[in-house]
Amino acid sequence: MSRTRTYRCLNCLDATVTRSFDTSHLSRTCPNCGSFERFANEAVIERFESLEASPPADIDWDRLERREKLLVAERLARTDKEIGDFDVVGDGSDEADPGAEA
Repeated sequence: MSRTRTYRCLNCLDATVTRSFDTSHLSRTCPNCGSFERFANEAVIERFESLEASPPADIDWDRLERREKLLVAERLARTDKEIGDFDVVGDGSDEADPGAEA
């Protein structure tokens, strides 16, 4: 018997499905919330929740949007990347105010 993987809906985080293959995510209509949504591998969700509970000191975790956080969690859970491999880049707020005097 092959090992199954659990995938969780990224919209409601309640619905889960199991599959006999291992991938980062799959897309399907959620039976719980009804949205056509990405179901993330449970290992990714676990890593994401761990990072949310204890944000890494190496990057400005709070500046990231949820989708960016999930991408970091996916890379950490499914590749050989480490948190130090990621950089948080500016959000444009460092640009000069066009109405300000120079």
